[in-house]
Amino acid sequence: MTVYNRRGFLAGAAAAGAGLASGVALGGTPASAGTAGLTTGTTAGTRCVPEFGPFVVRPGDPRFDSLRSGHNTRFTGSPDQVTVVGSAEQVVDAVGAAVAAGRRLVARSGGHCMEDFTTTPDVKAVVDLSQMTAVYHDVRRGAFAVEPGALVGEVAETLFKGWGVMIPFTGCATVGVGGHIPGGGYGFFSRKHGLSVDHLNAVEVVTVDASGRPRLIVATDSPSDPDRDLFWAHTGGGAGNFGIVTRYWFRTPGVTSADPARLLPRTGNQRARLLMWSWDAMTEQAFTTLVGNYCTWYQNNSAPGSPAVNLWGTLTTNHRSAGTMMLLAGVDESVPNGQAMLDAHFAAVTSGVGVEPMVDVQETTAWLDPRNWVSDPAGRQKNKTADLRRSYTPAQIATLWRHLSDDSYYNPNALVNITGFGGRINSVAPGATAAVHRDSVLRVYFTAGGWSSAYEDETNMAWVRNLYRELYQDTGGVPVPNAVNAGAFVNYPDRDLADPAWNTSGTPWHALYYRDNYPRLQRIKKRYDPRNVFRHGLSIGLPS
Repeated sequence: MTVYNRRGFLAGAAAAGAGLASGVALGGTPASAGTAGLTTGTTAGTRCVPEFGPFVVRPGDPRFDSLRSGHNTRFTGSPDQVTVVGSAEQVVDAVGAAVAAGRRLVARSGGHCMEDFTTTPDVKAVVDLSQMTAVYHDVRRGAFAVEPGALVGEVAETLFKGWGVMIPFTGCATVGVGGHIPGGGYGFFSRKHGLSVDHLNAVEVVTVDASGRPRLIVATDSPSDPDRDLFWAHTGGGAGNFGIVTRYWFRTPGVTSADPARLLPRTGNQRARLLMWSWDAMTEQAFTTLVGNYCTWYQNNSAPGSPAVNLWGTLTTNHRSAGTMMLLAGVDESVPNGQAMLDAHFAAVTSGVGVEPMVDVQETTAWLDPRNWVSDPAGRQKNKTADLRRSYTPAQIATLWRHLSDDSYYNPNALVNITGFGGRINSVAPGATAAVHRDSVLRVYFTAGGWSSAYEDETNMAWVRNLYRELYQDTGGVPVPNAVNAGAFVNYPDRDLADPAWNTSGTPWHALYYRDNYPRLQRIKKRYDPRNVFRHGLSIGLPS
């Protein structure tokens, strides 16, 4: 077995406005608890790197401030300790110690959670997984193993340089795999290859039983696995609900080759085109036509098996204060008639817009070119999400225009990003994975992000909250599933969905994230986390 353990790849992905893909979305005291009584499932593969940790960092240690906050700097925790771990066994010890001491426990890998799930005042013990970064081909399991602290960009680099394969992850290189996968995981190439979890083969999870004893379980996709429900819960049930994942294995279903280069989708250089329009030249009619054309194209070209699902794309409508908005789309250069497909897409989306773009760039980029990756600015932020089954209505597009063109608000990092969805994603039944959104054609991300001071919170949060509430005013301020809406995506968590001040629909937050899969997730929660050890502001509830 070969283990690759790389750090830092693409950690500084191109900032907004740079390149084709711009603008989107130690030392210390050892832990004390032992592993006596540990129940271990059948594991496969061993880490072939020197063991790191555990290291316990407490207030007063100069490392502490760097370990208690994440990407969204609106939230900073105040735990009693942060345990930086390097192995599954160390996670077991840290969990056992926290439960025995009665400390409220959370785990963090990449720190990209958009809400306060790891930083609320009651959190007293944080398990930091950031140093568990191994990525390797596990010969015994016939799959690729990925540890939770590995960043998406690091995993992409290792899989590409070693075997020329990929997992259809997010395009944000600095997101940690630990939290990305349990929510479903998607990216530009999901239209062609499905969600990240559509290639998930097994998970290794630390759970806590009714007696408070930590257990290390390997749950697989095998129908005969007694822990298959735990595996299923990690195919879209959200992070922080059932336990702490210490390892993932990936292999495309139905592939049995002994050649690791055949176990996952192949990568390829991308033929891409970028258009950018100046806000100074944009009119409401042009904006309405552009957004309507774009949404309609995906509405008509997202059926599973359609040649058009080879094309990926995103429309980023920045707030006027950013100066520009952009349309980006691409196709693998190996796709037959790919250039004609790309040309036809741009012709359809720009038809009748009547405003010439200020930038029109077309080129082929290598798979690992930084311009294939996106970057969302760190800082204080508020984010929301929605899925679409059909194009936004003219009234909804008019709402987008009003808020994006509002001269009384200033934040160049505020935007609405509409990304192509559907295709291979929608070839899977809604109940086959916990990720239920198998009938959407677009995924929308709303953000007011990147501000630095608390005194700016109210203004920025009000902008994105009011935009969202007005956009979905016909369904109680949230995207209740209907002919147009399809709910929300749990990896962009939004506590407003559980707040009756912002969600007046009568539809609970979990129906937006999980729909009919929620009762099964609750049953799995009761089996594997009966003490509700793993919880947060939007966690799966125990059945009543």
